[in-house]
Amino acid sequence: MYAILGLLIGVAAGIFLQPTLPAAMQPYLPIAIVAALDACFGGLRAFLEQKFSDRVFTVSFVSNVLIAALIVWIGDLIGVGSQLSTAVVVVLGIRIFTNVAAIRRALFHA
Repeated sequence: MYAILGLLIGVAAGIFLQPTLPAAMQPYLPIAIVAALDACFGGLRAFLEQKFSDRVFTVSFVSNVLIAALIVWIGDLIGVGSQLSTAVVVVLGIRIFTNVAAIRRALFHA
């Protein structure tokens, strides 16, 4: 219940406050969102498989976002930021679709 309330408060705050992101951080936001989605779908899959741990989810969420951003940052430093961004999105996208397929199987037995 607290998670849903926090989500609603966060969405409302984002809509009403309309925060801006510094230009230097803008390349990292899409990667962070995809990494966060990967952790969320992994958490939902673990919940449906009755293996969910809030500590594992929290560590997975934070570490996914930080590692993905670090990879893109290193890519920017060596001049291949867009290629590494694409690689991160592809890898995390595969993980998301794998988790969604497992969620679908768990919910619909198909």
